[in-house]
Amino acid sequence: MNFSDEMLKKGRPDSLNGIDLPRRLKYHPSPVSWQNEVLYFILVDRFSDGKESERKMLDRDDIQSGRTVTGGKQWRWDSWAKSGAERWQGGNIKGIISRLGYLEQLGITTIWISPVFTQRVHLNTYHGYGIQDFLDVDGRFGTREDLVELVAMAHEKKIRIILDIIFNHSGCNWFYDNGRLTMPYTTGRYPFGSWRDKNGNSSGSIGSNRDGVWPKEFQDENKYTRAGSGSLGAGDVNDPYAEHKRSDFCDLRDFDLDSVLLNQLAKCYEYWIALTDCDGFRIDTLKHVSFEQARNFCGSIKEYASNIGKENFFLVGEIAGGDENEDRYIDALDRNLNAALDIGSMRLCLRSAAKGFENAYDYFCGFDYRDMGMGSHRNRGDKHVSILDDHDHVFGEKLRFSTGAASIHQVAAATALQVFSLGIPCIYYGTEQSFAGPEEAEWQWIPEWGNSDRYLREAMFGPENPLGDGLLGAGGSADGSLPGFGPFGTSGQHCFDTGSPAFIRISKLLEIRKKYPALSLGRQYQRQISFLGKDFGFYGPGELIAWSRILSDEEFVVVINSHGTQRRGAKIIVDAGLNGKEMTVAGNTEEWGTPAYTGNYKIGTDVKVHRGNDGNAFIELDGI
Repeated sequence: MNFSDEMLKKGRPDSLNGIDLPRRLKYHPSPVSWQNEVLYFILVDRFSDGKESERKMLDRDDIQSGRTVTGGKQWRWDSWAKSGAERWQGGNIKGIISRLGYLEQLGITTIWISPVFTQRVHLNTYHGYGIQDFLDVDGRFGTREDLVELVAMAHEKKIRIILDIIFNHSGCNWFYDNGRLTMPYTTGRYPFGSWRDKNGNSSGSIGSNRDGVWPKEFQDENKYTRAGSGSLGAGDVNDPYAEHKRSDFCDLRDFDLDSVLLNQLAKCYEYWIALTDCDGFRIDTLKHVSFEQARNFCGSIKEYASNIGKENFFLVGEIAGGDENEDRYIDALDRNLNAALDIGSMRLCLRSAAKGFENAYDYFCGFDYRDMGMGSHRNRGDKHVSILDDHDHVFGEKLRFSTGAASIHQVAAATALQVFSLGIPCIYYGTEQSFAGPEEAEWQWIPEWGNSDRYLREAMFGPENPLGDGLLGAGGSADGSLPGFGPFGTSGQHCFDTGSPAFIRISKLLEIRKKYPALSLGRQYQRQISFLGKDFGFYGPGELIAWSRILSDEEFVVVINSHGTQRRGAKIIVDAGLNGKEMTVAGNTEEWGTPAYTGNYKIGTDVKVHRGNDGNAFIELDGI
């Protein structure tokens, strides 16, 4: 019997005492370089429930067919929006298992899943970031057995699994004094009030495993800062006692991270490594712990993973506050942190350049080692995870890239810019289906459009109705008064369409990235262009974007048209020493998306390399 079988047989632990973690067993190995991986971020509640065969696939040409409510009631945008903000939709771990083939076809090599640990049963924290039990899986997501099965089946398909973890805070598991859920921030410490029972009410003791918080070690009131809710941006990032490092996250409960508690939290997550054989962690709210706390926690995880054969266990941090904060934590944690999520200004620049709203030169400057942000780390390629869309868009409007895009496949251009430039690319679920919310004509009717996280979190599987409120939903009951929060402002129809224009193009982009090592590991150079008799330079916005990836003696030139509606042409500088008379076309998104393609630059054809009087070498592309 292996460790997973043995621990599953024992059932959920109540305490960290008595958990004997294994050493030096055979586990799924880490990759040599995470730069070769393509991540896919899933918000578990919003991805799949495994029952898509019982629903129609959404027809993008007939969106209205997905806007009916059970019983023939009139469609209401405020009801759809309420469903997305306030209800679990029903996605689960078995649903992810059922879609591993879909993700394999897309070209995904690593799945990052949102937290699956137990939430308070009476709350609607479908996102998973308010943990009540750190050693169990929430029943709305499935079971510990389901999670073990997911990792095992993913590994069979050569897909790795990254779990999303939290060690900065727990869920809203207790009241402040006098039954208050929140208090204004204080530099001191408020008195502890009382634990919450499974119904969310005040209780003098913790009885069942759905009361209070678990494991038992976290039931000490002194393990929490009890400082109330303050500004999550206040104070110097270098100050271990800054307000943003002591404040509750809204009504979530901030841990007071001494060495004992840090070791206990680390053991919780080491347990999940041993149990599931997962391949990495995405660490939530890393900016909100001190450098020393982060270094100690991550170091413990790294050491344990190495001791069971996972020498390159992936740790990627969510570090809010922009490039300088990301840079500071990567420096401070050094080898204990693989990478940071690139969720600051770089994400906005990527989006704007790909839509032709900003000069791509600004994007490529972000990789310059002389950049005052995190250019030196981006230039390494293995220290940042590239993000186009995600679940909360810390910076900028809270709308997916494809909202307002020039076409339903313009997202392929943005993905090409993302996956063929330096870094570890991460695709957010639904990006490959051009998720964009409802059409522009409907925006005026939708509450908080562009200002709420909910519009980044459509349920891809198209539930007819969400789960009921609180305890009703935890028991499996649906709320028939609300439509499901389906894609494009619909309900009852799923969107796993492998024939969609974006899916086809993105899957091919990932295919050639895997085929040619230079596209993930090569050195990177933005290339100057010339058109209409202009000198070679970096032009934009809305012009061709070109850059090279060079590995040893091989150069790949990537060119995208950022205009969106009009064709573009230009001469493009290439390396004069590496190229002879011709370069060969390795990929063409227009060809991939066009049956019986007869246009220019077919895959496998050659493009002439010209030589200028100044010694420069260039290719010339027209009408792409």
